[in-house]
Amino acid sequence: QLQLVESGGGSVQPGDSLRLACVASGRRLAYYGIGWFRQVPGKEREAISGISKSAGGTYYADSVKGRFIISRDNVKNTAYLQMNALKPEDTAVYYCAARGGDSGSNWYYSYEYDYWGQGTQVTVSS
Repeated sequence: QLQLVESGGGSVQPGDSLRLACVASGRRLAYYGIGWFRQVPGKEREAISGISKSAGGTYYADSVKGRFIISRDNVKNTAYLQMNALKPEDTAVYYCAARGGDSGSNWYYSYEYDYWGQGTQVTVSS
């Protein structure tokens, strides 16, 4: 069983940066494609970024393209989401998720993912 734990969230001002980490245990993260999602209370969970097993493919939602960078270190069993130029509308709970598939065309479907972390809160406010 794969377990995922996110960290790195916090309260920052607009324009600041944060780096989220998603640490895996129980199995090698290299066997899984990774996605980052976020959710605001009362709204649907939003897919924001994905990365293939080998990091050969990275994917971004339009809302974060050019500001966020996804990466992974399979030796450290960790995936990352570098978030730059944060905006108040980025405020949400951020989740990492893992899937056995690797297709770039399906990365944004939450049902593709079998394992989820507990989430980390990101608040962007002046």
